[in-house]
Amino acid sequence: MPRLRWSLMVGAAILATAAALIVTAHSRPQEGEEQGKDWAQLFDKTEAMIAARDGVKLHTEIYAPKDAKEALPIVLERTPYGTNDDEKGFSRKLGRYAEMIPDDYIFVFQDIRGRYGSEGKFVMNRPVRDSKEPKAVDEGTDTYDTIDWLVKHVPRNNGRVGLVGISYGGWLTVMGMLEPHPALRAVSEQASPADMFLGDDFHHNGAFRLSYGFEYSTMMETDKTNFKFGFDRFDTYDWYLRLGPLSNANAKYIHGTLPTWNDFAAHPNYDDFWRAQAMSHVLPTKPKVPNLNVAGWWDQEDFYGPMKIYELMEKDDPDHLNYLAVGPWNHGGWGGGRGASLGAIPFGSDTALYFRQKIEAPWFAYWLKNKGKMPVKEAVLFQTGSDKWVQFDAWPPREATKRQLYFHGDGKLSFETPGAGGEPFDSYVSDPSHPVPYRPRPVDMTYPDDHPGGWYTWLVEDQRFVDHRPDVLSWETDELKEDVTLAGAVTAKLFAATTGSDSDWIVKLIDVYPEKYQEKWQLSGYQLMIADEVFRGRFRKSFERPEAITPGAVTPFTIDLHTANHVFKKGHRIMVQVQSTWFPIIDRNPQKFVANIFGAKEADFVKATQKIYRSKQYPSGVEISVVH
Repeated sequence: MPRLRWSLMVGAAILATAAALIVTAHSRPQEGEEQGKDWAQLFDKTEAMIAARDGVKLHTEIYAPKDAKEALPIVLERTPYGTNDDEKGFSRKLGRYAEMIPDDYIFVFQDIRGRYGSEGKFVMNRPVRDSKEPKAVDEGTDTYDTIDWLVKHVPRNNGRVGLVGISYGGWLTVMGMLEPHPALRAVSEQASPADMFLGDDFHHNGAFRLSYGFEYSTMMETDKTNFKFGFDRFDTYDWYLRLGPLSNANAKYIHGTLPTWNDFAAHPNYDDFWRAQAMSHVLPTKPKVPNLNVAGWWDQEDFYGPMKIYELMEKDDPDHLNYLAVGPWNHGGWGGGRGASLGAIPFGSDTALYFRQKIEAPWFAYWLKNKGKMPVKEAVLFQTGSDKWVQFDAWPPREATKRQLYFHGDGKLSFETPGAGGEPFDSYVSDPSHPVPYRPRPVDMTYPDDHPGGWYTWLVEDQRFVDHRPDVLSWETDELKEDVTLAGAVTAKLFAATTGSDSDWIVKLIDVYPEKYQEKWQLSGYQLMIADEVFRGRFRKSFERPEAITPGAVTPFTIDLHTANHVFKKGHRIMVQVQSTWFPIIDRNPQKFVANIFGAKEADFVKATQKIYRSKQYPSGVEISVVH
């Protein structure tokens, strides 16, 4: 295919606006679509209903480049969100691969079973089959059967297949490499969930992600196509607060019709239901296919997943098939647009375009076409703060050392160990009837149709919006005299007490910009979250067997804030915030221990006084990994 013809067609796509970036960053259900392209000039389209081994037929669209001079590899994307065809019947998903199209591939898009044009019944994150049952099916067998059909029936393919997807599509990609077809030569798992109880879409450390869990399950399980729940008010913070206890969702709205919501209520702890679908349980002992794991530092849905998948597969990778790429993106933000900024935060370059041109396209060309060189040594990560790409031999880097930031009196944060005797602490009252919003109100719905929405950028919101709240504690360093380069794990270590018998702890690591920021005055004094997480106190000893917290007892809590690659620059400050509510992204903890919060009554929700200790005996703070 002549490159000049292609370049003329997509020139406008490469000049995507910032507003388009917000839309294309959303991979549920619009994955990096480029609008207005006449794909019929570039591809011949055929459709097929491919039969899986149990006879269920899967709707599949096949796009072969016109005037191809040689046999070509196949790039397969499987999706629950529909192929999103334009007025000529050509999938807008082709725009996601603008940087790969000049290399010539046969692109294939398929609806997974039970969604859109495919037969069968949809099951959210369908469990992995028992391989001893020859007739059992899962997303992995559907992928295998699809690839088998494609290499046998699609004209002029070279017998090599690449598999790629973002979010649910990333999870489908992982499923496809568990028992890979021999023709599967390269995959790129992008933003796949790895554990729906410990760190991804539906729970974080056992704390239920209320607004996301409710809105996503209603979207996916109400109909065969995407459905939007009809909120009767714009500010969903108000709607969820009026909802009251979680049991009211079924009583008032769902009426037992959503299998996923029923699973939430039936499995409040980390039981076999959650373990069976966790990547630590299903991944093979060693990688079988080259895999490029892709994550975004500010992914509001699945940052834990790709980082955990990379970590698990790295444990036994003798053939060096496991790779990692991380950029300054929200969920799927690398899949479309330029990626020059996210919200108010500029990055100094077109990071998403760089990924697609310099990492993703060369990755598939190398494995599927024997073309070029490997674009990734092991891990390539965008270093925020310094705004540059950095290559690592391992992630986290082996040369990183641990340093502890400690809480002190008067809101001070420093690397100095607390020397005070006694039991000094800072405290606040946490009231479930007045929870801290997780982003500035009004909190619009997760996936609005008529405007970009705040969901896509809330992790880069200026955290000064909670400064006035008495139920948020902050500790801050003096102005830094030199750069502090964070590279690797971030771990909060709290010594806390509560007057309740259960509690949530939310910890944020924040980069505070100078009060006069010359590079962009709008960022003067900005408080940018670099790492964050919630921990549900009942699970401090075991996610399987929750226990009440002894009221008033000083209790240690270790909270994994995951990893980061960030430079706190000279003249900036480092801040840590602690709070106990983050609503409505996290459901309200009653703060009184109940066996199952999904069954809690209104009377179970109580105020609690929270104390964070900062003494020599109880040195609360955050441990960071630094490199020099």
